[in-house]
Amino acid sequence: MATEETKGKSWYVLRAISGKEKKVKQYLESEIDRLDLNDVITQILIPTEKVFEMRNGKKRVREKSFLPGYILVEADLAPEIISVVKDVPNVIGFLGANKNSPPIPLRQSELNRILGKVDESSEMGEMPEDPFIKGEPVKVMAGPFSGFEGTVDEVFEDKKKLRVVVKIFGRSTPVELNYFQVAKQF
Repeated sequence: MATEETKGKSWYVLRAISGKEKKVKQYLESEIDRLDLNDVITQILIPTEKVFEMRNGKKRVREKSFLPGYILVEADLAPEIISVVKDVPNVIGFLGANKNSPPIPLRQSELNRILGKVDESSEMGEMPEDPFIKGEPVKVMAGPFSGFEGTVDEVFEDKKKLRVVVKIFGRSTPVELNYFQVAKQF
């Protein structure tokens, strides 16, 4: 299954200062171009997932790293390449490496699990940053029940929906809503 381009290369986990993953990726890519290492370091990935939050009644989608502080690098690591990567600003080092031994590559099963998580989250769409909990008070922000307040009765994570009990004309009525139609009340 290894192509000519990926033969001899393995995936490694690079530790970076949390929150600086994108900056590290940019620095690494510029170093790769500057030193002409495109055939040695072939891919750099930051595992992310899409999350949404309600701000001022508007749905906001953003990407969030689901492994903060870690970057995946596909490379054919030689000692001089390791030092080039470690010298990039905000890089702490390779996961599983110490002073006397080279970094340990990811096993294929570990890589598949991480990449599977990335693929799964992109297929699922957005997930709320703070998950909804049964019994939690919420306010309906969109749809025909906009403005109503209620409590979460049931969470359907697979469909990204909630059953919310709202009071309509003094009677408790269950309503099924999408995640983005409600906002948590504090």
